[in-house]
Amino acid sequence: MKLGLGLYRHMLDRDNYRFAKQAGATHIVAHLADYFRPGKLSTASGDEVWGQATGSSHWTYDELRALRRDINDEGLELAALENFDPGHWYDVLLDGPRKREQLENVKKTIRNMGRAGIPCMGYYFSITGVWGRTEIQSARGGAAAVGFLEGQTPAETPIPNGTVWNMVVDEAAPPGYLPAVTHEEIWGRLEDFLTSIVPVAEESGVRLAAHPDDPPLPVLRGMARLVTQPQHYQRLLDLLPSHHNSLEMCLGTISEMAEGEFDLYEAVDRYSKQGSISYIHFRNVRGKAPNYEEVFVDEGDIDMFRVLQILHENGFEGVLVPDHTPQMTCDDPWRAGMAQALGWMSGSLNAIRRA
Repeated sequence: MKLGLGLYRHMLDRDNYRFAKQAGATHIVAHLADYFRPGKLSTASGDEVWGQATGSSHWTYDELRALRRDINDEGLELAALENFDPGHWYDVLLDGPRKREQLENVKKTIRNMGRAGIPCMGYYFSITGVWGRTEIQSARGGAAAVGFLEGQTPAETPIPNGTVWNMVVDEAAPPGYLPAVTHEEIWGRLEDFLTSIVPVAEESGVRLAAHPDDPPLPVLRGMARLVTQPQHYQRLLDLLPSHHNSLEMCLGTISEMAEGEFDLYEAVDRYSKQGSISYIHFRNVRGKAPNYEEVFVDEGDIDMFRVLQILHENGFEGVLVPDHTPQMTCDDPWRAGMAQALGWMSGSLNAIRRA
């Protein structure tokens, strides 16, 4: 197993690469769809939307090669990209008029990743995206974190036209709202996506890795969700069996799920034995949807050491990434939180390897 650090576009610089190296990480997961760019937009419905999708149609070979080179120059490896820019594939999610054009552009990105030597593309097949989380002081010592709590989330209003994943993708969209989507419709759209893209991923040597729905609610803002129980992962894998159709396993999200056919430890055991996990979001939580809160890796409902033992026993060799950890009270809250998580993870892995 290897340790990684996830960085958004505005964080992809030498100082953060060196911080990752100093904290014990060997790999970077890069988020090129940076929805934390400055400047909030207000939609007609009053929703606040962070940033806009880019005006480009795909990521080029030159920019991906340059990104990997800069990371390699600091003694790190680029493990994966995470999340397509919504502007690149929104009609794939919506089954809209530009779907076929955008699928071709996704193929361009995958081919360029293969040429640039980037082995994995993490993605989240969702119209709503991550929505409804509230900033709270839920972690040890009152550290700032986030949670999903009944009574504190915004009202579930419909999603305005021209908006996907809490980002504006079409400023010229007519007034009104996106129509509700059923489970059959969203699973059909995913199958269409996988049927089109997995063969290109196979040819390019790039694994697609699917993230579960967070919050793991069956329907959110009128949109059906895909992976809200651990067993739904198997349905996704079975749509198109391939080494290149894989999972981005988020431990926190799985723990948040209401009880299903098997628990988190069984899910980690099952999917790691299958070799279906590309990389892991290493995050701990307390509670289950619709009431949960994020905490430090060593204090929540999940026995994270037990998870590492299962992964070690099953020969998992992928990357573990601490996932939006609580922010500590100091001059650099984000880095302190990440350093705490990486330090705990590194020490635990060393203990397991020496046992």
